[in-house]
Amino acid sequence: MRAASIAALAPVVVTACALALPQAAEGADYLRGTQIEQPVEPPPLFGGGRFDWSGFYFGGGAGVSDTKFKPGEGLSALANYAFRNTNLGAEANMGQFISTLPEKRDSGAQFFGIVGYNYLFDDVVLGIEADYTRSGHNYSVSDYIGRRTTTSDGTLNDWSMSTNQGAKLNDYATLRLRMGWAYGRIMPYATIGGAVGRFNTTSTIKSTWYFYRTNPTTGAAEEGYASGYTPSTPPVGSTKKNTYSFGLSGGVGVDWALTDNLFLRAEYQIVRFAEVEGTTTTINSGRVAAALKF
Repeated sequence: MRAASIAALAPVVVTACALALPQAAEGADYLRGTQIEQPVEPPPLFGGGRFDWSGFYFGGGAGVSDTKFKPGEGLSALANYAFRNTNLGAEANMGQFISTLPEKRDSGAQFFGIVGYNYLFDDVVLGIEADYTRSGHNYSVSDYIGRRTTTSDGTLNDWSMSTNQGAKLNDYATLRLRMGWAYGRIMPYATIGGAVGRFNTTSTIKSTWYFYRTNPTTGAAEEGYASGYTPSTPPVGSTKKNTYSFGLSGGVGVDWALTDNLFLRAEYQIVRFAEVEGTTTTINSGRVAAALKF
């Protein structure tokens, strides 16, 4: 009877084992973690995938700038003005004696802030950006010329001119349009726009004029400094503070998004200002920055 009962139960045991084995395998897999959600791979740092470059951003950075100051023709006009209404000025054209002063350069570190907004159209990024830069670059150049000239009335004139021209770029700001191409988290771009700079300027000429002549009425010899041209006479021209000049700006660069809200930048920028008080200024800068995007 016991053997018969065991024989009758054998098919049932086999069936139960067959049904239990797959469930046991699933349980083992679960314990090994195959059913646990796998971690999501972080986005690639260099290109790949898509990144939303649109939105508002602001930041700041530093760079190295080379500023070229080019003196213009302003001193020549000032020399003619210094000897206006005189026989010497009428006959000698004093501006022709003013040589073109050499270009001067100043370089060093600069610090700036940026603020802007981007619009994303598929992979094309269009935006507008403003920046403000502290500068302090400056130049000063002086020259001296002295001549003896005889005018048509027989007067012998010993005259001299000491020229001084200079400028200091205190700071400047630009407003630029940007166009870039989004390649994942990397975006190369180009910019173009306008600029305004704040300068302190100097453009002066100090003149002396000593004459020797014969009085046409008495025949007596006369000599001395002409009125307004003594060594103690103040120079003509001016020294000005906070003089503004406008110009153009352009550049190329690349932005690299480290996170969804932080990106780094490397950029080359050129700014050229129109002549201000006789000086034209050009700035070439290599800059790096960091910015927060919202």
